[in-house]
Order: sequence, then structure tokens, then C-alpha cells
Amino acid sequence: MTEGDNKSANLLAQETAHLEEQLQCWREVILAGDKVLRWEKPWFPGALMAATTVLFLLIYYLDPSVLTGLSCTVMLLCLADYLVPTLAPRVFGSNKWTTEQQQRFHEICSNLVKTERHVVGWWRRLCTLKEEKPKMYFTTVISSLLAVAWIGQQVHNLFLTYLIVSFLLLLPGLNQHGVISKYVGMAKREINKLLKQKEKKNE
Repeated sequence: MTEGDNKSANLLAQETAHLEEQLQCWREVILAGDKVLRWEKPWFPGALMAATTVLFLLIYYLDPSVLTGLSCTVMLLCLADYLVPTLAPRVFGSNKWTTEQQQRFHEICSNLVKTERHVVGWWRRLCTLKEEKPKMYFTTVISSLLAVAWIGQQVHNLFLTYLIVSFLLLLPGLNQHGVISKYVGMAKREINKLLKQKEKKNE
């Protein structure tokens, strides 16, 4: 391992330790949520989708304004931030914390730090593209935003949000059970077949 790799690994360990310290009061809740998102039990995906559907149906029925929705969301976050550190140890039992749970909590925090790094890395690449190839940057950004705007115009905004949130909630479980890698592999094989057929036709 090179000196640069050592520095990167040390920095990752420091950031992970800092995040673990910040989320210490939420560790039991985070582990419980992780079990649901990774579908440790076969009924978890159905329960997850049912809860999401009920929530969005409630929003659709109440039809709150943007200001009301934002206020209620922030209020719920404030309540959770106040109540969870107090109630979580009583509900889950802080004395039952095991080495395996600590290891899983460490892995979750490490994955969160890595995800943050990936997002920052993509943002820096985008900024580099803007500086080095401004025409390509503006063409790509404008085209992407036009496509998103067109999709938003065709699909109801609440239903579109429901689809996005549902996909994001199911993504960890799909990845854990190999569904994504399976279909990505199938797509790659089909693309390779098409490329080979095209090469044969050109010959």
C-alpha cells in the first residue's frame, strides 16, 4: 500500500469514527432500519412498500401546501432528534449491545462516509468538466434537465416522488439479494451480443 493509500485509509477511519460518535444515540434505530432495508425477513419489502404507500396516500388525501409540508417535516425531525436518544436505549436496551452489532454499525457508518465521498467526487468531476470542456458540460446539463423537466410534466409530481422514494428504499435490499447485479449482468450480455452482431455485419 502506497503512502497516498495509507493517508486515504487513515482519513476514512477518522471520518468513520467521527460519524459513529455523532450517531451514537441513534445506533439501535439505525441497525433496526438497516435490517428492514436489507430485507432480513421475507415480509420486510412488503411492509416497507405498504408504509410508504400509506404515507403518500395520506399526503395525497390531505393535500398540504408546500409550507405546511415543510413545517411538518421539520417538526417531525426535531421531535425525532429529541425523543430518539431518550427512548431508544429503553426500547432496545443499551446493555444488550454486542460486538456483532458494533461491527455492523461501523460498516454502516463507513458506507455512509464512502457514499459521501462518491457524491463529492462526482461533483468535482462535474466542476472539472465545466472548466475543461464547457460546451460538453452545458450540453449535457441542459439536455439532462430538459429530460427531467419533460418527465416531470408527464407524470404527477407526487406519484413521481412516490416512485423515486420507493426505489431508493428498495435499493439496499435489491443490492443485498443480488437482484441489481443479476439484471446488470443480463444487460451487459445483451449489449455484448449486439456489439458482436454489429461487428460480424461490418466484416
